[in-house]
Amino acid sequence: MKKQVFRKFAAGALALTLSFSLFGGAKQANAQAALNVNADGAILVDAETGKILYEKNGESPLGVASMTKMMTEYLLLDAVKRGKVKWDQEYSVSDLVYKMSQPRDLSNVPLRKDGKYTVKELYEAMAIYSANGATIALAEIIGGSESNFVKMMNEKAKKLGLKHTKFVNSCGLNNRDYHGEQPEGSGPEDENVMSPEDVATLAFHLINEYPDVLKTASTPMKVFREGTDDRIVMKNWNWMLPSLVYGYQGMDGLKTGTTDFAGYCFTGTASRDGKRFITVVQNAVGANGNGDYKSRFDETRKMLDYAFSTTTKEEIVPKHYQVKGHKTVPVVKGKEDQVKIYTKSAIDMVIENGEKNSYKPVLVLDKNKINKDGELTAPIKKGEKIGYLTVEPKNGDKIKYLTAEGQKKVQVDVVAAQDVEKANWFVLMMRGIGNFFGDVWDGIASTVKGWF
Repeated sequence: MKKQVFRKFAAGALALTLSFSLFGGAKQANAQAALNVNADGAILVDAETGKILYEKNGESPLGVASMTKMMTEYLLLDAVKRGKVKWDQEYSVSDLVYKMSQPRDLSNVPLRKDGKYTVKELYEAMAIYSANGATIALAEIIGGSESNFVKMMNEKAKKLGLKHTKFVNSCGLNNRDYHGEQPEGSGPEDENVMSPEDVATLAFHLINEYPDVLKTASTPMKVFREGTDDRIVMKNWNWMLPSLVYGYQGMDGLKTGTTDFAGYCFTGTASRDGKRFITVVQNAVGANGNGDYKSRFDETRKMLDYAFSTTTKEEIVPKHYQVKGHKTVPVVKGKEDQVKIYTKSAIDMVIENGEKNSYKPVLVLDKNKINKDGELTAPIKKGEKIGYLTVEPKNGDKIKYLTAEGQKKVQVDVVAAQDVEKANWFVLMMRGIGNFFGDVWDGIASTVKGWF
């Protein structure tokens, strides 16, 4: 069934627009050969800009299992930010949540039928222990029902630009585990699907917009309902956290997932030496071709080791940089006839080692600021934005980013380096007279030249 779904969606996958076209063919081929990630889908990106360093079947929808919970986390944190939900808000357990929270083989903290739980407790159970019943409870709190919440998930997916995603429930289980009580509009065997690019994009938004999520995601162990008969030790399923079995330096998130349909999945993120990366593996398998709990972490380690060892974060363009041949822009109606321009700030970017000189600056002037002749009109204030500057590989390759927002992080404003005051009426008049007679003289000279 998995292969059928994979082929169905892969055949209909849409190409991304030119502005996010494929990053460096030769370099990506090098990464492809060096990594050889054993998974149906995988991706490695710079977490600050969303620059894609490596991907395998990046646009192909695949099972995601409990990585789904990142969308539930995103919507919860958004609701808290907007004051729609409070951390100390209490929840009374519904019949569905009670039933779904009892099976321990589904990753759960059993919730009492007559119990009351705070949003914070349920959130920690979801983010640390991947508790499914607690996740559905949060869906009910935010959406009123899980069915309505799933609609919110799919709507948010569209707004975030997730083109190859379909959610059928809030937690990532196969719908058969609902025993006929799955969210409305979905079938009894349906399961959530996302492409590696979509998973990485969701993670990118989550950790950049709500960075505190990493404080919870990096918690190796927490006790649920300490001091009560319901006490449960919640051990984080992300065994790559530094203090756990497959500890990795700098690892602090983000979400595992496993079902028969999805296989072993993991969205990881780690930070070292001023660099942070996001990785995704879907249906990871070991060297023997079989999937197991460890395989997703082994494949993640491959990508992170590659990223930290073969890339560096460098200043590509310094502050107050002036593009050769474009250090000034002509000005009309000003006391000066041109103005110096430079970058307001520097451009820092994660690049492959030794590739700093492989990039060229690209200057884009604001069409609303310049006339058809490429001139600015006085007055102009020092620091006024004139356009922006970005960088591209000199060899003509294009850099691929997850989002337009990320791409803008490697753009800097180009501003006026000085004031240019507007010339007074007398100066403008005299210039006009001078231009008039200059045009007349040019006409006469041209005519005379024609006679001889």
